[in-house]
Amino acid sequence: MFISPAYAQAGETGGGLLGSSSMFIPLVLMFVIMYFLVLRPQRQQMKRQQEMLNAVRRGDTVVTGGGLIGKVARVYDDIGELDVDLAEGVRVRVVRSTLATVRSSGEPVAEDKTPAKAEKKKHK
Repeated sequence: MFISPAYAQAGETGGGLLGSSSMFIPLVLMFVIMYFLVLRPQRQQMKRQQEMLNAVRRGDTVVTGGGLIGKVARVYDDIGELDVDLAEGVRVRVVRSTLATVRSSGEPVAEDKTPAKAEKKKHK
């Protein structure tokens, strides 16, 4: 007596093609945004990394994934490995794909600008 009966109402059935495509528009839009913000830059970065690794030659200074810095002594193109001199008399073999950075041999070393070292240079 206090509760009125509830009846199910029929939904709109005339949506047709527009009704079903409007559900997919946000999905397509999300994929397009994800492609331009995530996938495309990642592919470009992978391409630059691969070009850098393929350009490694003897005499280049490299940084490995583990943080070791050394000079390339020999390149084995057929097996994808390098011999890297870490210190005098210390040579290790490194897989090419584990290199993090390649510094070319022609790059100048950044000058140390601490005051003590700058003063020593002035007095010499």
